[in-house]
Amino acid sequence: MGSGGVSRRRFMGALAGTAAAVALPACDEAPAPAAPVAAPSTSPGSASPSGPRPLYLGTYTSAEGGGKGVAVASYDPGTGRVTGAGILAELADPSYLAVHPNGRTLYAVNERADGAVTAVRLSDRRVLGSRSTGGQAPCHLSVHPSGRWLLSANYGTGSVAVHPVDASGALGERTDLVTHTGPAPGPGQDGPHAHQIVTTPDGHHVVAVDLGTDTVYTYRLDTTKGTLAEVSRARTRPGAGPRHLTFHPGGRYAYLANEVDNTVAVCAYDPATGRVSVGDAQATGTGEGTSYPAQLVVTENGRYAWLANRGDNSLSRYAVEADGARLRLLGTVPVGGDFPRQLALSPDGGLLFTANQRSGTVSVFRVDEDSGELRRAGEPFASPVAVCALPL
Repeated sequence: MGSGGVSRRRFMGALAGTAAAVALPACDEAPAPAAPVAAPSTSPGSASPSGPRPLYLGTYTSAEGGGKGVAVASYDPGTGRVTGAGILAELADPSYLAVHPNGRTLYAVNERADGAVTAVRLSDRRVLGSRSTGGQAPCHLSVHPSGRWLLSANYGTGSVAVHPVDASGALGERTDLVTHTGPAPGPGQDGPHAHQIVTTPDGHHVVAVDLGTDTVYTYRLDTTKGTLAEVSRARTRPGAGPRHLTFHPGGRYAYLANEVDNTVAVCAYDPATGRVSVGDAQATGTGEGTSYPAQLVVTENGRYAWLANRGDNSLSRYAVEADGARLRLLGTVPVGGDFPRQLALSPDGGLLFTANQRSGTVSVFRVDEDSGELRRAGEPFASPVAVCALPL
């Protein structure tokens, strides 16, 4: 397995080259809306879903057998059954998706050598435009809770970017780009590889996870200028390859998935300073076979967490103890697909979705929040090169 930025992304999930690019419209251009698909019976982001809800799906358009862009299907929040499929927008390699806090605009990374982020208005599927991330292979993005800033992580060049969001949901020109120039790359790495950027639960800081430097960076976002100022760094053990950090609902602890050494770690977070402290590495329960942890999710009540394991093709189930300070491994559950790349809970917490990249499927589980047990909700739903599932 190559450890460099482009080669590693191609192995783990394919960094697309520019030759097969789908044209990205400029911010003052937009294609005609796609053919309609079944609309949800309630508005996106509704706390009490009734009837079918939308499920948006990311893919690699340039991969063999990949999709045509961001796909949209519907799911039943009671049964978990996924039906229908259409195209929300024909975008290039939309491998990660996020939605604006008001539920009106969807954002996608364009994970290509000339990285970009794109905004799509959900009411009429109009592409509001794309903006350069200033780096290669953006693989993660998130919207600041204020709804005014879009944050993105460039895996290929180890940088994080900030874009302003206007009242329509469209993106403005980039206001900041920070490259992780230190510390030195970890064992087997050729440079920094930013894999995630997310706002802390208290809203005071922004955290970026870098696989290449084995570091979690904390920034303060100037919400007037859209600039990032580093306030602290937290190192994992050398060669851990941290990928994705998930906060406990209590806001004082978080859980770190380490892709390279197949471990997880509990992290303490200090809201006053923004400092993250990484705890000891813990087992994923996948045994000695090759497996790459991808992402953890935590129940809304903060009692259980699940981890996606690519290779072992399982979900590790953890009990969360000591008000979030401890994870206790309970076992693993087969995911029913190949290479579970990403996890997402439905807004009401009743369903867990896994995007299974190599099998081109999305598995759905019913969640028992009292026991942390998962039950498969029917057969996996087919979706070409499924790398992200976003249920609203």
